[in-house]
Amino acid sequence: MTVVVPASLVAATFTVQTATSAAAVTDGPALAVDVSAARHAISPGIYGLNGGDPAFNAEIGQSVARWGGNAASRYNFKNHTYNTGSDWFFENIVADEAHTVEGMVGSNLGRGIKPVVTVPMSGWVAKDSPSSHPFTCGFPATRFPRQDRFDEWDPNCGNGQLDGKTLAAVPEDSSIRADAAFAGEMVTHLVDRFGTAAQGGVPIYELDNEPVLWASTHRDVHPELVSYDELGGKGTATAAAIKAADPSAAVLGPSGWGYCEWVASGVDGCGPGADAAAHGGLNLSQWYLKNMKDYSDAHGGKRYLDYFDQHFYPQISGDKNPEANALRLRSVRSLWDPTYVEESWIGPGGVNAPPLQFIRTMKQWIAQYNPGTKTAITEYNWGALDDINGALAQADILGVFGREGLDLATMWGEPKPTDPGAYAFRMYRNYDGAGSRFGDVSVSGTSADQGRLAVYAAERSSDKALTVMVVNKTADDLTSPLSVAGFDSAGAAQRFTYGTTDLGAIVRGSDLPVSNGRVDATYPANSITLLVLPPAGCSASLQVNGDWGSGHVATVTVTNNRATAMKGWRVAWTWPGGQQVTNSWNATLTQNAAGVVAADVGWNGSIGAGGGTTFGFQANGAAAAPRLICSPT
Repeated sequence: MTVVVPASLVAATFTVQTATSAAAVTDGPALAVDVSAARHAISPGIYGLNGGDPAFNAEIGQSVARWGGNAASRYNFKNHTYNTGSDWFFENIVADEAHTVEGMVGSNLGRGIKPVVTVPMSGWVAKDSPSSHPFTCGFPATRFPRQDRFDEWDPNCGNGQLDGKTLAAVPEDSSIRADAAFAGEMVTHLVDRFGTAAQGGVPIYELDNEPVLWASTHRDVHPELVSYDELGGKGTATAAAIKAADPSAAVLGPSGWGYCEWVASGVDGCGPGADAAAHGGLNLSQWYLKNMKDYSDAHGGKRYLDYFDQHFYPQISGDKNPEANALRLRSVRSLWDPTYVEESWIGPGGVNAPPLQFIRTMKQWIAQYNPGTKTAITEYNWGALDDINGALAQADILGVFGREGLDLATMWGEPKPTDPGAYAFRMYRNYDGAGSRFGDVSVSGTSADQGRLAVYAAERSSDKALTVMVVNKTADDLTSPLSVAGFDSAGAAQRFTYGTTDLGAIVRGSDLPVSNGRVDATYPANSITLLVLPPAGCSASLQVNGDWGSGHVATVTVTNNRATAMKGWRVAWTWPGGQQVTNSWNATLTQNAAGVVAADVGWNGSIGAGGGTTFGFQANGAAAAPRLICSPT
């Protein structure tokens, strides 16, 4: 039976594609879920964004928002001014109220979103500047009249290059010095305004942004290449200042820009060098974790690094041709797959990196050098969010984040609410338009071919339903069996699909039978499908048999969704409009105000696996469709 979901984001019906459709129907890989295996909590922190549309953020229940980026490296909370760095002519910009750190923190806390606040660590922050052109800047024409480029809207601000060579700036032209004490003052200011983390204030502070790039992004004030010792020394000093100002707050770092900063300092470049050799041969991430642990050990065991954070961008173009689309989907494997070798410049043709298995490697290094530290990816984006290919990749990524146990993730370059990429988030966070979500306890989900048909599974703590996300990355409709172990339920699986059939809606399809722990389904080409298996127990549905306005008659069907028999049942609901039951049959029914409870009458309490029974009632008032809650007794 096709079910219509009354929500604007969910289309009314969906018919499984058959052999007559445009896409070919092909036997797909077998899927398997085991609810009793590989169980661990999925952190709500993985559904974060760096910004985005407020209404969309609220719709998906955004968990975390990061205030960061290159501008945050020089943000001065005392004058609300930041420097754009090499992103745009090294200009000092006075933030409007909404974009100050206080505006961002207040807005997010008010919406129940946890903010991550970046604190500056390079040694410089922006000094006072006019709020409109001409701005204060790092390479002013008054000092450097000849430069390769000047801002067309502000001809006094140049790009700091002449004939392609970098000019040597005077840092004081744009900035003032700011050490770790400045970061402590910033945290104290936010604590005074919003309370400590324990009191509901800022929960996490980030140790600057992509520090090994300072010599590029902020070369007007920090032209020197960043070394192990500079990053480590500034990191521990700033972390200590943060913890002194708010002992309940968490610290996150080092937030490197990509592979090179993952393994090497600015001094070494993009691989082991003299800097690494002088630090025990450890790569930068390994040494950073160890250095933070050593600092903690030297200070009574107090933790100074709570999250090990690195940014991850796949090294692919933003193209959407068939080759780029295929690579985009394959490259998600770099997050976890020990057999996948990067196909980009960091693979065999470049620096010859081994399989990244990024999240697993982060966890391995943590276990070895700083146990107990959480994992974070505070910038990532696979691109093509305005295309179904980007949506498939994003759905795959969110599944990987949950399965691999990542603790926090915030996307940089958020999708528009109408983009396919936004629907990838909705599939996990609002698949039915009523706020229903993917499960929060990850369980084992495997595919015989994860590259064609990826599968992720999780149990939902609130109602014990099993949610199974299936991503078809191919151009074929794939018919595959899904085996489910360790889940005592025989109820039909609800089905929700997003794909090329309708890029503006998540489609509620017909329910799928669950027989002997198996579900057979066809997954449309280039689509994301969520199956929701009801929890072990019972369900109830109401059918109105007659409605004359001042009264109505209805039948309720009770179904045993378990694989074993149940001995009794109870169905409860709340009337929406003052209806009153006047008669009932095949049930003991009581009503208290708007609340109604119906229980079996003994002889109809025992229901075999997958079986059902009915009861009926007559009530005053117009017919309604209350939510029925069934419980075995």
